[in-house]
Formats: sequence, C-alpha cells, structure tokens
Amino acid sequence: MHKKPRAILALENGLTFSGYGFGHLDSEAEGEVVFNTALTGYQEIMSDPSYKGQIMTFTYPHIGNYGINPYDFESDAFQTEGIIVKECSAIYSNWRATESLQNAMERFNIIGIEGIDTRSLVRVLRNEGVMRGIISAKVSDTNQLVERAQHIPSMEGLDLTLGVTCSAPYQYQPVQDDQLIQKPLSTPTKTYKVAAIDYGIKRNILRRLHSYGCQITVFPATASAQEILAINPDGIFLSNGPGDPAAAKHAIATISELVKKGIPTFGICLGHQLLGLAFGAKTYKLTFGHRGANHPVKNLLTNAIEISSQNHGFAIDVSSLPSHLQATHINLNDNTLSGICHKELPVFSVQYHPEAAPGPHDSDYLFKQFTSMMDIYLG
Repeated sequence: MHKKPRAILALENGLTFSGYGFGHLDSEAEGEVVFNTALTGYQEIMSDPSYKGQIMTFTYPHIGNYGINPYDFESDAFQTEGIIVKECSAIYSNWRATESLQNAMERFNIIGIEGIDTRSLVRVLRNEGVMRGIISAKVSDTNQLVERAQHIPSMEGLDLTLGVTCSAPYQYQPVQDDQLIQKPLSTPTKTYKVAAIDYGIKRNILRRLHSYGCQITVFPATASAQEILAINPDGIFLSNGPGDPAAAKHAIATISELVKKGIPTFGICLGHQLLGLAFGAKTYKLTFGHRGANHPVKNLLTNAIEISSQNHGFAIDVSSLPSHLQATHINLNDNTLSGICHKELPVFSVQYHPEAAPGPHDSDYLFKQFTSMMDIYLG
C-alpha cells in the first residue's frame, strides 16, 4: 500500500489529476504549469531562479535517482513552486550526493505530486499551452482548487525579477572544491572587469565568466546605469531570470542607457529579451515555451548546428527587429529567434543557455566571444 498521502493537481481549464504528495506536504504550489524534457539535471532546474512562479513537470519518468549534492545548486534554494513527476525515487545513489530529493524539498518547503500520467499532462500543455495550476495535499475539493487556479496571476505582465535578484552589489567569489568544473576553451591571459546585472542569475553563468578571466561585480536588477558605470566596467552581462520581459520596465530603461556607451554587452535568456526590447524589438509569449537540454539551434553566421539547453516562455518577435539588429541564431524546432547582435555596437545575446547546467557545452564559445569583444574594446 502506498504510504504517501493523496494529492491533487488542478489546472485552470478544469482538468484535475489525482496522485500522491511528496516533499513538504504542508505547503501548496501555485503557479504556471510547464514541462522540461531534460533527462538529467533536476537539481539545477529546481534551483534556477528563472523558474520562479512555475510548477515544473518533468517528462523523464524517474526523478531523484542520484540525490542532491552541494555543488549543483544554481541559487541558494529551490525556486520552482512545486514539481510534477511520474515517480520520485525513494532511494538515491551517487558519489557526490549528500541528501535525497525528498529531504531537500522538505528543507525548502517545496511540494511535489507523483503517480500521475505525465505524458497525458504534457500533451495537454503542448496542445492548449502552459496554464495556471495548483498542487495540494490538503484540499480534496477539486472544484475549489480549479477556481483557485483560475485566480492565480497570469505570467504575462508579471515582473518577477525583483523577487529573485540580489539585495546589494557583491563581488563574485568562485568555489573551487568541485572536481567537475568545466575548463574554458582557451586559458585567459588577462582579467576583465565585468558588471553582471542579476535578474535571477544562475551560478554556472558566473562560473563560466570567471573561468574566462572575468572579475565580476554582480548588481541588483534595480541598479541604475550610473551605479553600474561607476565601476568603469570592461563588459556588461545581462542575466537570465523569470517573468514577462516587457513588464521589467526598470531593466529596459537601464539597458537602454548602458548600450549607448559602447561597452561590450552580452545577454542570456531574459537578458537577451530585455536587450531586444531596449533596442525597440517586441516580445511575445510562446504557447508552451522551450525547456530542455537538447534543442537544436542554427548559428546563422557559421551555419553550424548547436545542441542547446533552453528555458524560456517568451521570445523576441523576429519580424519586429529594427534595422540595426541582426538575427544570429534560429531555433530549428519552430524557427523562433535564438540570438541577435548589433550591427555597429559590440552587443550580442542568445535566447538559450550556453553555460548549460544541465545540458551540452556546444555553445560555450559565446563566453570566449564576449572576452574577445572586450579585448577589442580595451585596445
């Protein structure tokens, strides 16, 4: 007999799924229900601030098999509101693991639901689009849960960056005790002073920048252009993060000021979208987004195909690109825009995640491209 309590997943369209609760059962999860197709990396996904406000459905059937370790957190805590899995493994086995997924979810007050047909759920989300939902092990009235789901704020129009950014500027200090840190494509011969704006930055982005010789000052999402320029940076980095990019008006205004200075600028994911908005392009919400670790992207400048890690629900409308922006990468699954550069300024960005974590390393060259731009800028 299954010892875990019954739990319910209710969607705003009226569909409900009955399963078993795990993790922190006194909590409930409310948010946008999305799905990720990666086979591994549940720890990195759950701790990625870009997933704030979202309930994650893992399409891989077994989650928790290799436990949780101290090194693979992308932030200080789990950021997903809750998770949906076919089966959460009761045991774990890995030489780096220090605790179970169950234990970590209890520590971070995160609830999950297992024992439901995740294939059926993902089919609904693909056909109808991601939607608001709720996980509860405390309420059995499905009508009440559906009604609550329908009143959760829509992701469109939400600026979630302020809830995940740092509270004050700080200097990034790398942790060197993990044996699996990836080496850069080339050994840096100099150091670069980089200002990274934290809209929900992943730790592996900071690791990759540091591995290429960057000394990084991380600024809150609310930092002004004057505060950022005060450190006289050699480069500016715009991070990933959650929510609707068009709602982050403060970020768009700051970026608009910064790019006028001609400082090399590199954006990833939300940073890419904000950069496009700052130059006059438009963004829109995708039906079910791109979330996984094997998405093919074509580099339009080299014709090379990169297998990429992706995590986003919004995209830049390629038809809205102003004449001074050039499309550099295209998602081959649906031809959405995956990268841009400015035709005159040293500014570029990508929609996907070259730092991976989890995912392949095909696109790590973009960090080298950033430092090469700074070399030219510094003369």
